[in-house]
Amino acid sequence: MSFRDFLEDLDGAGLLKKVDEPVSPIEEVTARSWGVGPILFSNVSGKKCCLNILGSRHLLARALGIQPSALVRHLAGVDYEGPVREVDSSPFMECVSRPDLSRLPVLTYFAGDGGPYITSAVVTSVFDGKVNACVHRLMVLGRDRLAARLVPGRHTHQFYQAALARGEELPVSISIGVDPLLLMAASTRVPPEKEFSYAAALQGGPVELVRLENGALAPQAEIVLEGYITAERAAEGPFVDITGTRDLVRQEPVIRLTKMMTREDPVYHGLLPAGGEHKMLMGVPYEPLIYRAVSKVAKVKDVVLTEGGCCYFHAVVQIEKETEQDPLRAIDAAFQAHGSLKHVVVVDSDIN
Repeated sequence: MSFRDFLEDLDGAGLLKKVDEPVSPIEEVTARSWGVGPILFSNVSGKKCCLNILGSRHLLARALGIQPSALVRHLAGVDYEGPVREVDSSPFMECVSRPDLSRLPVLTYFAGDGGPYITSAVVTSVFDGKVNACVHRLMVLGRDRLAARLVPGRHTHQFYQAALARGEELPVSISIGVDPLLLMAASTRVPPEKEFSYAAALQGGPVELVRLENGALAPQAEIVLEGYITAERAAEGPFVDITGTRDLVRQEPVIRLTKMMTREDPVYHGLLPAGGEHKMLMGVPYEPLIYRAVSKVAKVKDVVLTEGGCCYFHAVVQIEKETEQDPLRAIDAAFQAHGSLKHVVVVDSDIN
């Protein structure tokens, strides 16, 4: 399913709210989108922009083609070995130009933000033949420059450090408006180089990638930016994190863009910081990890990361207790599976 296919599915089901009047990308889109379901703006600085398409468990289950009650059990049963293939072209290559971020409706979400932010992009990097795909927040510095938040120790940061050690820049693609299941796969902690094959397993069909001029790979998308993560650094932030609080300002690497490719009349995907879609993509991928870990020590029935814990910090684990030690084993396994957990509650199978 492509990004547009999913939007059409939501529209056909009466789930997509449409706004035709002009809306400012500076805070107004946030105000109009906060707390509502999937929404499509036709005129954000003259461009199309949608938000909240995966903003609930029901929407995520819809993208997977399953019932919401089966979400965790389904994800826990999906392996990482779907088919991936390279192709010569993709619809995002319909319009090719020099990079100019001012032509995209990049959103400034809140007063006090460091600048406009790209928040839904899948950043794909290549180093020594290895490929990594991940979601990074990207702050606009200019028409062809971005500051990228790279978490130390994560794979993109490892590639970047290795490239710097050689005196090289790291080639990347930045894909906006991708298949929602590919976005989920890129948000999930999977074995190295398995993001695209996991996306294919979730989709039940092959993921097609185009190799760009800089050597990076890009999936089907509405917008693809090509460039390099450089040795230059710039202040990144402030930015509202998943908790609704402001993250620190840091000196982060600068991405130098070299090309911009889009579909004709592209639909930009904005992802609200601390909104439902942010929480689904950041939290739900940990639920099957907890489910698998607990299943090794107890008879697990379900796992939910609660809204009260930002769908990230607090877990409820449902088990069918067979021994008095099962709840303690389940708690320990949950903490081992998700290192950021602060609170775990274990309940019996009769508790919804």
